[in-house]
Amino acid sequence: MRPSGAGATILAVDDTPESLRFLTATLEQAGITVLIAGDGLAALDLLEHVTPDLILMDAVMPGLDGFATTRRIKQDGRFRHVPVIFMTGLTETEHVVRGLEAGAVDYVHKPIVVDELLARVSVHLANARISQSSKLALDTAGRPSFAVDDAGRTSWLTPLAAVTIERLFPGWTPRDVGLPDELAATIRRLQDPHVPAGALASLQIGDTVVQCTMLRQTSPSEWLLRLTEKREGDAERLLAERHGLTPREAEVLVWISRGKQNREISEILHISPRTVNKHLEQVFQKMGVENRASATAIAVATLAQ
Repeated sequence: MRPSGAGATILAVDDTPESLRFLTATLEQAGITVLIAGDGLAALDLLEHVTPDLILMDAVMPGLDGFATTRRIKQDGRFRHVPVIFMTGLTETEHVVRGLEAGAVDYVHKPIVVDELLARVSVHLANARISQSSKLALDTAGRPSFAVDDAGRTSWLTPLAAVTIERLFPGWTPRDVGLPDELAATIRRLQDPHVPAGALASLQIGDTVVQCTMLRQTSPSEWLLRLTEKREGDAERLLAERHGLTPREAEVLVWISRGKQNREISEILHISPRTVNKHLEQVFQKMGVENRASATAIAVATLAQ
């Protein structure tokens, strides 16, 4: 049976060549691709070109040590999902705590015990894959999501959420610790302890309405949110595409789904009630339904998706 870490890519950061040779040989025997960096700055430079599945970080290095390097990595939104395991000869509890506070998920003592190292690597790789798969599933379902702490800093973003925010707010990048000011201010309204799950806050950007939905507070200092873009005409375009309607038929159906009567729709769209009826007859035929209630139910379900 192949080790559970097989196929992964791990970045090993250590200033001792002997340690790097040992780690490379050990991990490659387990089917893991190993990238190496001799110090913290070299690790940060390498991360500009490739994102590993896990990082093994030496705690004590000249220049930028493992603690400072890990803090820099975790401040960058592109790498917050990458688990960091400290390798340390330091045995004081304060050093272990310092490493965890910097953003590491675990630590191993030097001299390294091979079985212990591989076991910890396997566990954290598996956890990271589950977490990343969950985030990708949110994107696949059309639900770009992200989490923020009580200071408005992002804990993580799904790939689609990162791309969306970057597009809507030029100048912002996923490596930024905080969110764009306008978006951060909108989210703060949802972080009030009296705001219920499912609450919305909106922000207008040009012809786009950006909606943030507070899904839930996952911990005392973390909120999970969903990002949605809405543009004028989105509902009509969706109904027309899904049900083979003309633009005008889709407009009529949108207003039907909002509870408007034919006379009200005729006034809104500046057409006669008779024309509204003709459009509805075509809507019923194309949707395969016989009455207004059925068409409304299908339209509401379509738009809810």
